[in-house]
Amino acid sequence: MNINNKELLINGEIKDKEVRVIDINGEQLGVLPIKKALELAEQRQSDLVKIAPQANPPVCKIMDYGKYRFEMAKKQKEARKNQRVINVKEIRLSASIEDHDLYVKAKNADKFLKSGDKVKVSIWFRGREMAHAELGYEVMEKFKSFLSEDAVVERKPKLEGRSMIMILAPKE
Repeated sequence: MNINNKELLINGEIKDKEVRVIDINGEQLGVLPIKKALELAEQRQSDLVKIAPQANPPVCKIMDYGKYRFEMAKKQKEARKNQRVINVKEIRLSASIEDHDLYVKAKNADKFLKSGDKVKVSIWFRGREMAHAELGYEVMEKFKSFLSEDAVVERKPKLEGRSMIMILAPKE
């Protein structure tokens, strides 16, 4: 027996005495003994597939199992293709960064945001810079102002140990 999460029981693998049968067209044929259901499927040159094993009695459908598996694989492939992996890119700044350097880094962050990635902006405080954390907040605000129309602040600037981190996400 191949009882995987994705594999359904077909034809001889179904061991129930009675099953509720649904035709190829979606019509309910009622509750039938398993032998009668298998005969109906064989007459229509199709398979009997158990689609709802938890129901009482279990629900089986007469269908072409090979075609069904092909359609399901096609749907899964399409779903994977439409999935977008979101990367987090990091931009490192310093508390004493010059305006032009900040602008250049903001342009790079803008490219990342336009391609759909999130941006983690971090400032590492060295030595006595820790006493002036407000400079870090000012740099973060200035950086955010360069990106105002393309970015949404997902996580506000927050001091964690010797670093300050802010996360920006692209606008939908």
